[in-house]
Amino acid sequence: MTKKVLWWGHFDADYSRNRILRQLFLSLNWEIIDFKPRIGALGDVEAYIRQIPPADLVWVPCFRQRDLLAAYRWAKKTRIPLIFDPLISAYDKQVWERKKFSKESNQAKKLLKWEQTLFQSADYVVADTEQHAAYYASTMHISSNKIFVLPVGAEEPLFTAQDNCLLNRPLRILFYGSYIALQGPEIIARAIQLYQGPEVQWHFIGDGPLRKNVQNSLQGLDNVHFTDWVPYADLPLWISNADICLGVFGSTEKTQRVIPNKVYQAMSCARPVITSISEVYSLLLRQNNESGIFFVPANDALALAEMVKKLAEQPDLVIQGQKNVIQSYKQYFSNEVIKKQLASLLQSALA
Repeated sequence: MTKKVLWWGHFDADYSRNRILRQLFLSLNWEIIDFKPRIGALGDVEAYIRQIPPADLVWVPCFRQRDLLAAYRWAKKTRIPLIFDPLISAYDKQVWERKKFSKESNQAKKLLKWEQTLFQSADYVVADTEQHAAYYASTMHISSNKIFVLPVGAEEPLFTAQDNCLLNRPLRILFYGSYIALQGPEIIARAIQLYQGPEVQWHFIGDGPLRKNVQNSLQGLDNVHFTDWVPYADLPLWISNADICLGVFGSTEKTQRVIPNKVYQAMSCARPVITSISEVYSLLLRQNNESGIFFVPANDALALAEMVKKLAEQPDLVIQGQKNVIQSYKQYFSNEVIKKQLASLLQSALA
């Protein structure tokens, strides 16, 4: 008998995380019912009025903290399990990433208490990494038994491995992102200034708060190129046209808890990645010199510059990295891996 999941809240069905998980639900023979209440706080009332059909599970997707309490009341009333996939903590984002409030402020304490209540209301909470799971457990005061890890992964029908192993001359290095401290774009800019090796081309895609600083610091360099945001569907072409993709290099605590979309997407496209070393990657990956991921210390521009020099001087490492990185992706982060983990979560929730 087909199971039904009620996707609850003002979510974006086309957001990568949601689209991947929804595809996996369908592949596991679940029927998806979307419910987007007009007023999030009163969603349970609207669900009763609209006579939302019975479901086996309520799923509140990423970023929808504001929809969670109403979903909790409805799930409790109808006696079905509730799973929350926050992806990020609102408290972490506002206090530590954006620094909108100080940790000791009343606003921060109120926000933390509010979010703790939300996290604790769910039967299960989804984290994208083990480090994020540990953060949720310690900060939101929830049992680790309630937390399941589902990597973000990549949309594989879009981000597909490229057969072309011919390298650009000179080597092409790609960074794309929103220019926030977590990503460390200023570290990349400093690495470019420090770089002394075979000629390479550096390409930046995107926009954000630190772009102006980065662009000003690299002004006048003919081998550095900046492009505004490109359509999401065009990203795989940009990735495949690069030889190496850059991950994140910031020194923030959150940098050590996440694997960004760009890393998953580059790996899925069989493009080697340089990124900062972190326990967020399994020990086997970190110790494997043939993973296709080239690790450098966080917040270390010189180490990044030297890694690029090494790869530029030894292009065979880049070509071999293309083959190795797709195998690493398939082993640790593929949709098939996430599907098995999702199936385990659903089995536990229904039990």
